[in-house]
Amino acid sequence: MAQRLHSKMPTKDEMMKFTLEIETLVAKTDYTYLEAIVEHCKETGLEMEVAASLITPNLKSRIQEQAERLNMLKTKSGRLPI
Repeated sequence: MAQRLHSKMPTKDEMMKFTLEIETLVAKTDYTYLEAIVEHCKETGLEMEVAASLITPNLKSRIQEQAERLNMLKTKSGRLPI
């Protein structure tokens, strides 16, 4: 993956590759999605600002759901804690 700072919007291929790399890291470790993104950036030298631009809507949704489950965010809906 290009590790330069994008002066343009990332391509769908770049975004999908990033998502796959994060999903793989989450599956292989006990990292949360946010931890996996930070670790990926450390390992590859990818800047956090670039990583933020590579997050797909599906990945963003997974991050949000996981953060809500772990009480890192307030839930948007009135779900009962089950």
